[in-house]
Amino acid sequence: MQGVLRVRVLGSAAGGGFPQWNCACGNCTLVRAGDERVVQRTQDSIAISANGQRWLIINASPDVLRQIEQFSPLWPQSARHTPIAAIALTNGDLDHVLGLLSLRESQPLAVLATEPVRAGLIERNAMLRTLARSADHVQWRSLVLGNELLLDDVGVAIRPVAVPGKLPVHLTGITRPSPEDNVALRIRALDSGKTAIVATAIGTLDGVEAVVAGADVLFFDGTFWTEDELVALGLGHARAQEMAHVPIGGDEGSLARLALPMLAATRRIYTHINNTNPILRSDSPERAQAERAGWQVAFDGLEVVL
Repeated sequence: MQGVLRVRVLGSAAGGGFPQWNCACGNCTLVRAGDERVVQRTQDSIAISANGQRWLIINASPDVLRQIEQFSPLWPQSARHTPIAAIALTNGDLDHVLGLLSLRESQPLAVLATEPVRAGLIERNAMLRTLARSADHVQWRSLVLGNELLLDDVGVAIRPVAVPGKLPVHLTGITRPSPEDNVALRIRALDSGKTAIVATAIGTLDGVEAVVAGADVLFFDGTFWTEDELVALGLGHARAQEMAHVPIGGDEGSLARLALPMLAATRRIYTHINNTNPILRSDSPERAQAERAGWQVAFDGLEVVL
């Protein structure tokens, strides 16, 4: 599909996947039982191409090898080859970077990240140094806030936008927070100008209009439905925004706040969905509410062609 912007959801779940290995909440119990109202999901990742030959991957989840095998355009075409041109990181969270360690078989990689994310991974994490098997093994390219980075072989330009977030857990108390720790990504097709925006971790909606403006398709943080979701289920003590995820529901949730005229023609998709979120069930009132408002709930294998 030369000349179009093609977006493939490789994984649509939050960290831990769905079902989560150590969780017997209602949703996880249903999916293990094979209930038709729910489907399994791997961890958050998206593939994008404007030429169908070379691909940009957003976030390398721990499920990356399984995700590659489930999408034939990412299969190698010769003995040592990959159609993956680059991997862009929205932050340094482990569920977004651990897949890099599965892609270390002496295959040259280009990894796009802000400088604080790169430094946190390479200078503060000895395991990630296994990526540097040779001098040319990994090429780190800087994502600079507000600047477009051209990926000519993919046919897109990528621009990071700072969004409210937090340091990864493994860096908390070790490094100072930076506006570059967590970004949304604007991916623009060079030929058509069609734009996909990926904002899957966002702690507040202050200034969100500037983040989502101009999107032809918007992939947005669908982690939790309510602010106290984990607390109410007895599965944790942290609230959604403490984990840098604005909830979907409620008067101040994204469903209400993103009911914006500027997004009327935008295809809007919730992804990075936690295993506890009721929108995972096809018959839930929360799913129906989101769909009535014009939102779609992502699933592994969902494709958007612009």
